[in-house]
Formats: sequence, C-alpha cells, structure tokens
Amino acid sequence: MTPTPDRPAIVLFAHGSRDPQWAEPMQALQAAVQRHAGPSGTVRIAYLERMAPTLAEVLHELAGSGHGRIDLVPVFWAAGGHVLQDLPALIDSARRQYPGLAVQVRPTLSGWPGVMDWLAEQIVRAPRA
Repeated sequence: MTPTPDRPAIVLFAHGSRDPQWAEPMQALQAAVQRHAGPSGTVRIAYLERMAPTLAEVLHELAGSGHGRIDLVPVFWAAGGHVLQDLPALIDSARRQYPGLAVQVRPTLSGWPGVMDWLAEQIVRAPRA
C-alpha cells in the first residue's frame, strides 16, 4: 500500500532495555497518548535497541499499511547521539524504502513548552520522606 498523508500515526521512540519492566512506563505513556488520540488514532512504541519492535519495524508496518505521516516523539530527556545521529539515519532509511513517507520529529522531553516549570513545581512540592 502506498503511504498517504491523510493517515497519520504517532510513534513514541525510546532507547530500550534488557529489563522488560523498563518498558512499563512506555506502555503507560502509549495508553495515555492513545486515549487522547481517540479510537481512530494510531499510536505505536518503537525502540532503538534491546527491545522489540525496532523503529525500522514500526515504520515499515505503518508505511506498509498506508500511514503516510508519522509524528515521531523521541522519549529521551535531551537530544544526544541517539536522537541527533541514530534517529536521522533510521528515518532516512525508511524514507528511501517509502518515498512518500513524511516523518516529523518532535522535541525531546526537555524541549516541550512548560515541561521545565511543571517538573520544577513537582520537585518543590513533592512530599518529603
């Protein structure tokens, strides 16, 4: 199937871990994003390494099922080597395979408006042990 821009999807992209419990917050985030996206929204998780599915697998699945626009959210605190080097290479590879695929990379978590103030408030107001 040829990817079309009117079939968007959201991909939450994270590092991955050998410990399966590490993925539980990612699954909770996926469920929360899915609730906000509604029943017709498509929300997937993809991992860089150590866990499945990989980003290549998820992009292949989405493009192959006609999703032409991907909003990719790096679930990393800040943009380091994985976001600045590994991620663009993975996206370029998918674009070569699916020329009509449009991938918009969102900011890392620390780059979202209001996150720093919200987090600072949580830190200051957190109950002390």
